[in-house]
Amino acid sequence: MQELGITAIELLPVHAHLDEPHLTKNGLSNYWGYNTLSFFTPHVGYATRAAQDAGPTAVLNEFKHAVDALHGAGIQVFLDVVYNHTAEGGSEEPAYSWRGLGDQQYYRHDTHGNYVDVTGCGNSVNFADPQVVRMAMDSLRYWVTECHIDGFRFDLAPELGRDENHHFTRNHPFFVAVAADPVLQGVRMISEPWDVGAGGWQTGRFPTGWADWNDTYRDTVRNFWLSGQRTMARGGGGGNAARLAGVISGSADMFAPEGRTTLASVNFVTAHDGFTMYDLTAYDGKHNQANLENNADGTNDNHSWNHGEEGVSDNVARRTARAKTVRNMMATLLLSQGVPMITAGDELLRSQGGNNNAYCQDNQISWVDWKITPWRRAMLKTTKRLIAIRKTFLASQPSHFPARPEDVLLHWYGPEGLPMTPELWQTDGSRVVQVVLGSCGGEMVGTFVINGSNEPLTVTLPSLEELMTQAECATGYPAIRGTFELVLATDFELDERAGTQFTSGDECRVPAQSIAMFSLA
Repeated sequence: MQELGITAIELLPVHAHLDEPHLTKNGLSNYWGYNTLSFFTPHVGYATRAAQDAGPTAVLNEFKHAVDALHGAGIQVFLDVVYNHTAEGGSEEPAYSWRGLGDQQYYRHDTHGNYVDVTGCGNSVNFADPQVVRMAMDSLRYWVTECHIDGFRFDLAPELGRDENHHFTRNHPFFVAVAADPVLQGVRMISEPWDVGAGGWQTGRFPTGWADWNDTYRDTVRNFWLSGQRTMARGGGGGNAARLAGVISGSADMFAPEGRTTLASVNFVTAHDGFTMYDLTAYDGKHNQANLENNADGTNDNHSWNHGEEGVSDNVARRTARAKTVRNMMATLLLSQGVPMITAGDELLRSQGGNNNAYCQDNQISWVDWKITPWRRAMLKTTKRLIAIRKTFLASQPSHFPARPEDVLLHWYGPEGLPMTPELWQTDGSRVVQVVLGSCGGEMVGTFVINGSNEPLTVTLPSLEELMTQAECATGYPAIRGTFELVLATDFELDERAGTQFTSGDECRVPAQSIAMFSLA
């Protein structure tokens, strides 16, 4: 992680949890841990055997030491927390904790006394009750004060913001309590901004100070690099780059209306659930047979493309195309405004064999294979370079970048080096754009050429005169010269020319389905 340049990790749930009965019956386990038994206890099964044998205190201390070690390496630790339901599940399941202590208070019920389920797990914790809010706050404070946790990602977070009528409100007492609590000041709060209840999609609508997993970003990037390619392979235009430009720009249309900046957008292409980044390029459909649920579990809405062959392929050209598509998605993620989140193993082309819901697979399906093959080495190298480029760029910007949108310079150009027109933005098949990103007072400007077409294209790099004409800075303009230096290309042939310098207005041939990245300093 240090070599990659990772600055924070988000752990899947470490709270003590139980395996669901149907998994135990099938000889499986809840590998992800989204079935919480106790919000104040680390899961014993994740500790070493020595710590387990020594008892609960040793298990807790081992987790504390792990957090301290990560902090010592300069890596923050976020916990994925599941306050929306408990291991008790539906009404037919046994009582383990809250059901036995206060079922009517701790879980949502309708006027007939039946559970209101907005999580899909059979029961939903009742955050309309002040005692439930207090319990969650006590838990958060415990993990911060005792274990020095830096942030939390809230599973199915809209459930936590539903009132006594089960309606979501960003002014919910839980959100108010989090904002006001002195122990939680400066602690990162990240929402999974959807649940399965009415009005459950709330991306962009959480309170100021929170960040949201941006599912619109995920789907847009997948559509451009995967669904669009599939459409073109079948003779279609493949759409245009307008929506991609919107999410690269930080999804301002979603976050700005609530007074939030691009830092509120947690950008991701993959997460623990769903396909890995490589599997997005290798499978059109899910292959979850190992879960023993008749392949009925997991989403069918994957926005993936297998590049013409389902699953493992011995065709070198197809494998090469898949790997380049992965590099394109990773590059898009790292050049976008917002906070990038990478799923562990994507930097190594990790595959789950097409399983897009491996929650019960504590085996080779889910595990990261650390053996470095030439294909994986190339992807790892590219990911390291992309993260380093992002860090170098951010270090050259003012400390407030990009929290003050008025100081962000973000301009879009067509392949001829001229500003994009409404016609180009709206034309099906117009999939070649250039973006220039910098800030007022910055020391570096980045230029990215995205060629999402199936043909190599010679583009004209934007003129500095055009750029400075468009820039509006109340403070100093960026300190830039007239030289574009190629720093990375997702096409290996062009990438061999990294370090080559171009002058404003020069032409550069960018291969099909690739990204070229330039620094302008």
